[in-house]
Amino acid sequence: QVQLVESGGGLVQAGGSLRLSCAASGSAFKWYTMGWFRQAPGKEREFVAAINWNGGSIDYADSVMGRFTISRDNATNTVYLQMNSLKPEETAVYYCAAQRGPWSPHGKYDYWGQGTQVTVSS
Repeated sequence: QVQLVESGGGLVQAGGSLRLSCAASGSAFKWYTMGWFRQAPGKEREFVAAINWNGGSIDYADSVMGRFTISRDNATNTVYLQMNSLKPEETAVYYCAAQRGPWSPHGKYDYWGQGTQVTVSS
């Protein structure tokens, strides 16, 4: 079992930046693909970014390409999402998730965190 705890959310003005962190338990973290997702009120959860076990494969949603950066530190069991040039429509609860098995960034994820709220004011 893997436990994921997100942090770093908050209120930011449009155009601002936030850095989300996701701390994972367990020694198997280093083998998992890690993803970030978000869910805005009244909308379905959507994929934001994913990174494979060693950072050699990364995928982003088109909407965040060039503004968001996903990274990981296997020594501390942490994955990050640096978010720049934030837009009001990106207000959402942001979740991190862990995926066992081969690289499949848009596939099924096995473990989910509780989420952290990001609010972007206009």
